[in-house]
Amino acid sequence: MSRRKKSKKRIITQDAVYNSILVNMMINKILLKGKKNIAQNILYEAMKNIQDSIKQDPLEILKKAVLNVTPVIEVKSRRVGGATYQVPTEVKNERGNSLALKFLIKSARNRPGKNMIAKLGNEIIDAYNNTGNSIKKKEEMHKMAEANKAFTTLRF
Repeated sequence: MSRRKKSKKRIITQDAVYNSILVNMMINKILLKGKKNIAQNILYEAMKNIQDSIKQDPLEILKKAVLNVTPVIEVKSRRVGGATYQVPTEVKNERGNSLALKFLIKSARNRPGKNMIAKLGNEIIDAYNNTGNSIKKKEEMHKMAEANKAFTTLRF
């Protein structure tokens, strides 16, 4: 048992434009080298592009896309008797949202093209439609957990 203090949960504030905690989390995940203004501009412009292309509320589209990408189960390494097993475990809500945002942004960065605004907007639309690399990443995680189903007895 660890003797360290438990770390306090940080309170995440809402963003100024959409009054959403999810949007603020997304901005913080896009953030590189402390340039929060640039991250905000990228996300807000991507949301405008989504609004123009789909003609629906971009916040609802983002929520649905994150929900589609959120994994339900993941594998964690567990060392038992000198062997390391991949043990499937359920994903908590906060971690699921964090993983979904990470998958979306990483997939958007890996898309071909120069403009991050367009890449992020297209990735969110693809996730909304249950296609794209972020959905593949989620399905890959679920397949890995399914393959290691036999080790569920070794849970933490």
